[in-house]
Amino acid sequence: QVQLVESGGGLVQAGGSLRLSCQASGSAVRIYTMGWFRQTPGKQRELVATITDAGSTVYADSVKGRFTISRDNARDTVYLQMNSLNSEDTGVYSCNARALVMRDIFRELDYWGQGTQVTVSS
Repeated sequence: QVQLVESGGGLVQAGGSLRLSCQASGSAVRIYTMGWFRQTPGKQRELVATITDAGSTVYADSVKGRFTISRDNARDTVYLQMNSLNSEDTGVYSCNARALVMRDIFRELDYWGQGTQVTVSS
């Protein structure tokens, strides 16, 4: 099992910055991809950014140039630096990890954090 603990959400004015953190713990053999997804009222959950254990990144078009995802493999922690925030960035941000775990056999599973609220006031 893998547990994800997020921190860093909150209320910020438009144009401001926030940094989210997510630390994984548990018995994963390996954590491949870690990333952030967000959900806003009336919309489906959408990918914000992901990063592999090799450092390859993917960003949603809406956050390119404003958000930066990074990862500390030694600490199994992923970070999301969010700059130039606007009201459309408001939502619940959830951390995701795709991990290799041992459950009778080796399995590749997705795990989710509990989510952290980000609110951008205009």
